[in-house]
Amino acid sequence: MDDPLAGPARTTRAAATFVNWARNQSGTPAEVRTPACAEDVVRAVRDAAASGRRVRMIGTGHSFTGVALTDGILLRPHALTGIASHAGDHVTVLAGTPLRVLNELLAERGLALANMGDITEQTVAGAIQTGTHGTGRDSGGLADQVTGLELVLADGSVVTAAPGEDLFDAARVGLGALGVLTTVTLRVEPAFLLHNRRRTLGYGEVLGSLAELTAANEHLDFFWLPQTEACLVKTNNRSAGPARPPGALRHWLDTVFLENTVFGAACALGARLPGLIPRINALSAAALGESESVDVSYKAFTARRDVRFLEMEYAIPREHLAQALRETRDLIERMDWRITFPVEVRVTPPSDAWLSTAYGRPTAYVACHVYRPTPDPAYFKGVEEIMTRLAGRPHWGKLHTRDAAYLAGVYPRFADFRALRDRLDPDRLFTNDYLDTVLG
Repeated sequence: MDDPLAGPARTTRAAATFVNWARNQSGTPAEVRTPACAEDVVRAVRDAAASGRRVRMIGTGHSFTGVALTDGILLRPHALTGIASHAGDHVTVLAGTPLRVLNELLAERGLALANMGDITEQTVAGAIQTGTHGTGRDSGGLADQVTGLELVLADGSVVTAAPGEDLFDAARVGLGALGVLTTVTLRVEPAFLLHNRRRTLGYGEVLGSLAELTAANEHLDFFWLPQTEACLVKTNNRSAGPARPPGALRHWLDTVFLENTVFGAACALGARLPGLIPRINALSAAALGESESVDVSYKAFTARRDVRFLEMEYAIPREHLAQALRETRDLIERMDWRITFPVEVRVTPPSDAWLSTAYGRPTAYVACHVYRPTPDPAYFKGVEEIMTRLAGRPHWGKLHTRDAAYLAGVYPRFADFRALRDRLDPDRLFTNDYLDTVLG
């Protein structure tokens, strides 16, 4: 087993406060454990049940909601890492493996995931359970690349789930509500190159060509900067090569200096002097440059994010995307909100995972961000009202105010998920306040 991070099982029986990456969620469990194998997880689940406590496995804290919190036994996944097995186009991965580590282990074998999101700090299990999706015309999110699961149920049994089974379709995006994932089997493919192109287009030009942009590109991701007409459009398409990765200086300039150092300074200035934000955004729009490169897929898919933010993201039927963006822009202008972070748009094909935000329909994602030191609940509330009128589904790991009553109306298999949960975890060993809200 390739397990560069694993160590012996460790148990900490003193309270330790957990704080997420955005520093907007925290909780103090009664106990923290670090399991190194499925048997350690079984022991923790049985101990929690016997003592009347609850149990949750966290990832790396990249969710903005309280989905990972518990007041009982908190399982840290750091010893459940590495590739357990590899056969053909299937790789079985321990659930706590960070995506950045998985990418490197796959590359060593000449393999890659077909698609992924732009952040690689999450664990495999955490990303799958909350519905991490990326963008793709033909390839879906991480859960759609899963071909098998191993998980520990509330009765302490270790089970596997495979395609064709209800547990498989429910647990791929399961919010940790059905059991604790210990391994995940993913479909992989030979490593490939992506031709990455970044260019600036006008807001109206992008809205007028949404169908063409989506159809012409395997992976489309664009950002509209409020108070401007500028959209940064990123596309990734497969390339036969040769590789032309960005030079070290260009990579540093774009991904470290401009997108993080300068952007962070601009956000901090805007926080102190909000009246300057329209001018700051205009300067940011003018600084957007065009670039092209051909690089290995996981490097082209991913980005560096140092500036801390809060995020709300909704998945809507793709045919409503133009309307959603127009209404969002009109709302920002009408309310004169000063927003330094861009609005991001991505797309995916339909998914068959029951609680995938893309379940059963071609989907567009509209993500709104704010600088962490300047939360803006009114902005998120206003955009959320637009998205819910369009049958939007909130990302499970990002901020929203929806409850089970609403979600039951936008997920066709919501009742089936809850019935399966009732059967597998009738005593709610795996619940927490967030799950009580979104699942009932």
